[in-house]
Amino acid sequence: MQKKRKSVFPGGVHPTDGSDKALSMDAAVQQYWPKTVTILSEQSFGGRCRILVQPGDTVEEGQLIGEPEAFMAAPLHASVSGKVLDVKEVASQGRSVLACIVQKEKEHEESKAAYRTEAADISGISREEILAGIRDGGLTGMGGAGFPTHKKYETDKPIDALLINGAECEPYLTCDYRLMLEEGYALVNGVRLLLKGSGAKHAYICLEDNKPQAAENLSRILEEARKSGVMKAEEQVEIRVLPTKYPQGGERQLIQAVTGREVPMGGLPADAGAIVSNVGTARAAADMILGGMPLYRRIVTVTGCVEKPGNYLVPIGTSAKELLKLAGGVTVPQNRVIAGGPMTGPCVASDWNGEDELFYVTKNTSGILVLPDSAYEEQPCIRCGGCENACPAGLSPWQIDFAFQEEDYDLCEKLYASECIACGCCSYICPAKRELTVRTRMARDAVKQRMRERAVKKA
Repeated sequence: MQKKRKSVFPGGVHPTDGSDKALSMDAAVQQYWPKTVTILSEQSFGGRCRILVQPGDTVEEGQLIGEPEAFMAAPLHASVSGKVLDVKEVASQGRSVLACIVQKEKEHEESKAAYRTEAADISGISREEILAGIRDGGLTGMGGAGFPTHKKYETDKPIDALLINGAECEPYLTCDYRLMLEEGYALVNGVRLLLKGSGAKHAYICLEDNKPQAAENLSRILEEARKSGVMKAEEQVEIRVLPTKYPQGGERQLIQAVTGREVPMGGLPADAGAIVSNVGTARAAADMILGGMPLYRRIVTVTGCVEKPGNYLVPIGTSAKELLKLAGGVTVPQNRVIAGGPMTGPCVASDWNGEDELFYVTKNTSGILVLPDSAYEEQPCIRCGGCENACPAGLSPWQIDFAFQEEDYDLCEKLYASECIACGCCSYICPAKRELTVRTRMARDAVKQRMRERAVKKA
């Protein structure tokens, strides 16, 4: 059953008319296996792993090759079977990161497991087994910052709502949409496992209303599972269709839109009785717990100013340069290459000519986007208040911007800069083309650092 609810989070923008997603939304997922992969020891910022293998070692697909050394890290697995060529520092988006380079020597054998084509019986799987599978499988958030999934589900706070994020509100990206269309059974089985693992009463698969085919497909699978008797009455899973508005897929915005609750300032979704996981994470849970396959592959959208926009299922560590070549190469010489979507993704190259290496796919790489370069200059703020109206966190970005440039961090804190979600709405809406998102995010980081330092002094 589908239920549509009016979005209740404040602000937000409508950055595109749908023509952006039309570039790749009908492109079925293609598998691609490169000859070598470069698996970063940091799959997300600050999530460093200790590499367990040495050059010359032989590894098997799915083998554990990295143990977490930091709070933000999850176990790391070989994404191909072959020989470790080197373990060395590589450049990645302006940083130097230790990486394991593996040469593929064995072809991948695709799983024919039943959980991908029908509803699975999960009655014999305990919550403890689910949590262990999530942890050992190296699952992370696959639509945002790459936070380790098991840390969300091991909370001691009461959870009554599990939100599965299929909003995919970021322009151009269609990897989650294709997943919901092509791997619906695996996704639904993963949602059921995560619901059991969370201890929540209800799970909501949340989509925007620009994805009617995905909603219909998942609704059909849920109805089929209920009629077969495999899906029990206590498994309350519902499709929730939401208005198309950016950033509908933000954790706090999604919780507010679906449950009507607000995450408290400085708090986490669990403080509002909710857990949010991406649809890709739910599918990965089914792969690990029902198929014994850790998270070492993901779907990546390659789109924008490329010859053949598409969606590719690739092993972690695949070169972005190879994927752009696979998509036919860039079509404009003056360009910007973005890792992810245009609202939150970092620009990794300008005027890219197809020669230099860009970056390597990680667990949270959702897309590779090429846009035409557009030069502009910042103009003085005209005090229009557009950024205040658009901010989904209810902040005043223009005031935070001025306070930050004056290095008035006390004022930044009083203006709640710590609550910035770096969605990009303020910069998008600004008629003066001011870099509001960049400086508000920097103000947020400075304020949070001050808050941490105060907490250490009190301890």
